Amino acid sequence: MRFHWFLPTTGDGNGIRTAIMDTDRRLASGRPASVRYLSQVARAAEDAGFEAVLTPVGAGCPDPWIVCSAVAQHTERLQMLVAFRPGFALPTLLAQQAQAFQEVSGGRLALNVVTGGDPVEQRSYGDFLDHDARYARTEEFLDVLKRSFTGVPFDHEGEHYRIAGGGLAEPLERVPELYFGGSSPAAERVASRHADVALTWGEPPAAVAPKVERLRERAAARGRTLRVGLRVHVIARDTSAEAWAVAERLLAGMDPARIEAAQRRFARYDSVAQRAMTDLHGGGTRDLEVSPGLWAGVGLVREGAGTALVGSYEEVAALLREYAGLGVEEFILSGWPHLEEAYRVGENIVPRLAPVTA
Repeated sequence: MRFHWFLPTTGDGNGIRTAIMDTDRRLASGRPASVRYLSQVARAAEDAGFEAVLTPVGAGCPDPWIVCSAVAQHTERLQMLVAFRPGFALPTLLAQQAQAFQEVSGGRLALNVVTGGDPVEQRSYGDFLDHDARYARTEEFLDVLKRSFTGVPFDHEGEHYRIAGGGLAEPLERVPELYFGGSSPAAERVASRHADVALTWGEPPAAVAPKVERLRERAAARGRTLRVGLRVHVIARDTSAEAWAVAERLLAGMDPARIEAAQRRFARYDSVAQRAMTDLHGGGTRDLEVSPGLWAGVGLVREGAGTALVGSYEEVAALLREYAGLGVEEFILSGWPHLEEAYRVGENIVPRLAPVTA
């Protein structure tokens, strides 16, 4: 089991904030996402034993390449899991960015491939492809990106990219691992062919189990092995009652108008994974424990990962063991505020999941 944390580049605080939208900039309280603060979060994650930090990408957050290259200078071992959108830069250019990042960080780059799920946001960047066409472009993008890493000149002529004599001047010594999320058939096709780690959001175990099996079967049919990761939040305290009290406080801090506005935004998404998150709560504030210890309240205001594991430290550790028993090998966790919760989760939950040695 490998554990990672999250870098809140849109800001942080004691309440649930969005990851990629700019709507929360109007919130009265919170901690600005300065390089100094984000470096504090990253060092806390590093000290607490996490392997990497995931950064988001989107219209409301700063460019993750620039932010992570700055934060990397304030850490020593922590990997930077940098998110990017295929189609917003040429794959040959992104290969050069990856090469430069590896050099300035000492080889601590991993890549999170985000195809995009909000058509309105995509169009604001100038991208008018529909859902399946975006995934087809992503697949071709990753073809070209991987060939670029080899350092062997190549030509390519496809539907989205045409390249003559492309590729890095020399092979990339440390090729970054590719993390990839998506729940549609098109997404699973791309993941089975290209991903090192296929990510899924925190759905109930009964929904995650067939997804893990399906992804691994599709990868095996291509002669590949594929790890599966879970992206989920954590609300853990000494006792279950204390943890659920925190969840209730977070819910009480959500203005009904904010919930309504967020749900209108999410309704326009063409993301299958986002739809699954929204279906868990249906926009309502009751019956949010959708599976034992799995709380869907996060998704009332936050896009993307919309659930949290709630309970005592041992209860949350048991829930993570349950997902691990289904074949999940990596966990990208987070909580509010990310600085303090990195220590809390790293000190009280992760050690309970360490392998037992004789």
